[in-house]
Amino acid sequence: MDPERARTLLHEELAWTAETADLATEDAPAGPDADRLAAGTDFGDSGSRATESMDHDLTVNTLRGRRERVEEALARLDRGEYGRCAVCGAEIDDERLEIRPETDRCREHPEDDRQMPGPVES
Repeated sequence: MDPERARTLLHEELAWTAETADLATEDAPAGPDADRLAAGTDFGDSGSRATESMDHDLTVNTLRGRRERVEEALARLDRGEYGRCAVCGAEIDDERLEIRPETDRCREHPEDDRQMPGPVES
């Protein structure tokens, strides 16, 4: 893949993650004490708030991981290592890089745990 095309895709991905993170922050559920302070809450309200909070945390964590992978891809691009599989060293095809410009894996190698969302840090 042309390095300038890769850089454009990666910067578009960074912009998307920042915009999505901003939206997620705006829509953040109220803290755990909000249910106790609200009048007329019941067990169902508390469960709904807990689910919303977990969904929010998952979204934020997923975006954080995605941003880190994009930043790592930009660093590989700067070092001249972009577009090569981290496992076997084979060239990653352009079609895959168009879809997932941050990837460091060819189609033959699955994603590792580092590339999957983990727990949200508080």
